[in-house]
Amino acid sequence: MVPIKTIQDLISKHSSLEKELSSGQIEKKQYAEKSKEYSDLNDIIKEAKQYSFFDKEKKELEKILNDTKSDNEFKNMAKNELEEIKKQHEANEKKLKLFLLPKDDADKKNAIIEIRAGTGGLEASLFAADLFKMYEKVSHKKKWKLELISISKSDAGGLKEVIASIKGKNIYSTLKYESGVHRVQRVPDTETQGRVHTSAATVAVLPEAEEVDVNIEEKDLRIDVFRSSGPGGQSVNTTDSAVRITHINSGMVVQCQNERSQLKNKNTAMKMLKARLYQQKMDEIATSHEELSKQKKEIGWGSQIRSYVFHPYSLVKDHRTKYETSNIQAVMDGDINNFIRAYLLAKLDN
Repeated sequence: MVPIKTIQDLISKHSSLEKELSSGQIEKKQYAEKSKEYSDLNDIIKEAKQYSFFDKEKKELEKILNDTKSDNEFKNMAKNELEEIKKQHEANEKKLKLFLLPKDDADKKNAIIEIRAGTGGLEASLFAADLFKMYEKVSHKKKWKLELISISKSDAGGLKEVIASIKGKNIYSTLKYESGVHRVQRVPDTETQGRVHTSAATVAVLPEAEEVDVNIEEKDLRIDVFRSSGPGGQSVNTTDSAVRITHINSGMVVQCQNERSQLKNKNTAMKMLKARLYQQKMDEIATSHEELSKQKKEIGWGSQIRSYVFHPYSLVKDHRTKYETSNIQAVMDGDINNFIRAYLLAKLDN
């Protein structure tokens, strides 16, 4: 149960912010910050008010049910209304608990998503391409902006690796639990004998770091430039525009060859490096947390977070929460909200 004092504080804060923002007496710098806070509270204020009124409404309806002078029709109406507000109260409580979950410092950041083909050869690369399309559709539904950073194609239209940045509202907080091994079971389009293949791809979601998050000195970097190349080794650029950056202290290596401009590729590669170093920094802070230790499993069989079964039946199942759906096409079309919600609700119970 959410303490009523907590709910009253949310309602009071929302009202206070509303008055401040309409007063016209807030500094420009504070206005943006308070507007964001007000907008976040707006998403939950209706549920908070309903939740705060529940006990009063419940007592009034129970009084009618216990009144011997009330006629049966009136009692039936009160009984039905009581059942409805109880259901609504439970739904409101879940939403409020999710809203009140402790926030990571990185939750409001944009994200970098990396998808790599894993176990399963060519079919794994085809599945990696399908996963990337799925996240493209998620981004489109949520009006996020997805920009390609780096891509490495395989035969038959698959992807060995793809890295993209996603910009918008609440990106990292929404996608961070998508990180892990995704497994697929199906008959690939390339399979001529109708045999079922099982393969996997890995997804990593990193918060996009800002200058204040990670300090990188030039002396800690080795920067190499080389010529971009496409499938089959054909040159797609006549200049050395591709950039590879090695962070000497950590050994991390990133590269970008998506743009024709060497400067743009360098800037993008630096973003990737900062994101990985920031993620490493957060992991080190939270290594004692059980949640992170689960996410650090070896990438292989037995460590998958989700399975996508296309054959002999249709099923998508999250192995962490046991939530599943038979509507696999909807999931591949970007409808993953129920999986995210199920994971957050499971965190409440732990």
